[in-house]
Amino acid sequence: MLLGLLSLATLPVAIAATRWSRTYELLHAGFAIPLALLLGALAVSLERRARRDQARLLGPPPGARAAALGRFLGLTGFLLAITAAMAIGVYFVLATVAD
Repeated sequence: MLLGLLSLATLPVAIAATRWSRTYELLHAGFAIPLALLLGALAVSLERRARRDQARLLGPPPGARAAALGRFLGLTGFLLAITAAMAIGVYFVLATVAD
């Protein structure tokens, strides 16, 4: 769950950091995209492993809701990072065509 939350928070924190800094611009927040992708993928991977381990137990598995929430947060952060990567890609295409 923690990795999913970190994945989801990576890009907004990077964007906020560019607002507070005088030397970095908004486009520099794009360097946080690979980190958000990695954290999101790890969160989903850990959720799958937790679900597989919980399947071995008899009775209701403890922590099933936390694993599901971690997967949701991880997928959301992963998709947010992909969306940001596509936005930067479109920006570079448009900047290249405009020249």
